[in-house]
Amino acid sequence: MLDDRAKLLLKTLVERYIAEGQPVGSRTLSRASGLDLSPATIRNVMADLEDLGLIASPHTSAGRVPTARGYRLFVDTMLTVQPEPLPAPELPPELAPEQPQKVIANAAQLLSNLSQFVGVVLAPRRASVFRQIEFLRLSERRLLVIIVSPEGDVQNRVIFTDVDYTQSQLLETANFLNAHCAGLSMEQVREKLKSEVETLRGEIAALMQAAVNASSEALSAAQEEVVISGERNLLSVSDFSADMAHLRRAFALFEQKTQILRLLDITNQAEGVRIYIGGESQVVPFEELSVVSASYEIDGKVVGTLGVIGPTRMPYDRMIQIVDITSKLVSNALSHRP
Repeated sequence: MLDDRAKLLLKTLVERYIAEGQPVGSRTLSRASGLDLSPATIRNVMADLEDLGLIASPHTSAGRVPTARGYRLFVDTMLTVQPEPLPAPELPPELAPEQPQKVIANAAQLLSNLSQFVGVVLAPRRASVFRQIEFLRLSERRLLVIIVSPEGDVQNRVIFTDVDYTQSQLLETANFLNAHCAGLSMEQVREKLKSEVETLRGEIAALMQAAVNASSEALSAAQEEVVISGERNLLSVSDFSADMAHLRRAFALFEQKTQILRLLDITNQAEGVRIYIGGESQVVPFEELSVVSASYEIDGKVVGTLGVIGPTRMPYDRMIQIVDITSKLVSNALSHRP
């Protein structure tokens, strides 16, 4: 456990490093902390903090910088969020709940503009519902399933079957699904097929089950969308502009998107604003990046996540406010208010 003196010195060191981006020496700490301590005493405390893995000494400087573990202790136990006057953030007033894609795009841009880092939003997941389904025989036991969503989006999936279906069987299956299951969620379709399996011929029931599985995967994949705004803001961050390798790694992350999806999926289960420090776990594997995120809701139900991605040396108190305010704005914009 750290005593109060060590906590104050660590808090002061982290705040100075976030503000200035330079390793913090004992003389600076002595002045900034307000403690009447000799430089030797401060150096001893810093040595203890270094032994605990909370700070580190770059090879080029006698000063110290926070480690991922030091940042984590800081944000969990020492960070105080003082409400500061932020620009009144607004989404365009004409956006309606029926325009979720525009709301999401505007939210990502708003996060980026306010933070001057990267804004990310995981689009809300809709229920996997189809409007129409068709089959096209490609070759023996190989079919193309064509799924049309209620919004008119078309998804295709190739499936392999145990039986070589005739075109009339494919038409019969499509007609049944379109007549009895269009507009239902995939879970509802599965339950319906279970209850009616006795009235369906075995080969047709098997084809329907395969089609429903393929449709569910296709519609879910189409909804896994991350909107990213402001990647170029990292060019002006000294932590990245001074090291092109760091910058390339960051841009590769945004291009792949899969890691961001995984991260936002994890934060989707959490309440309130969450902070993920780069390098402290595999959640954010890059030491140079941290994420501040929060979930947003539609009519009281959590449907997605948004956040800010920036350098580990970011002003966390300000980012918390920005993310919290934006999540509330998006929830209001997407919800159907009476």
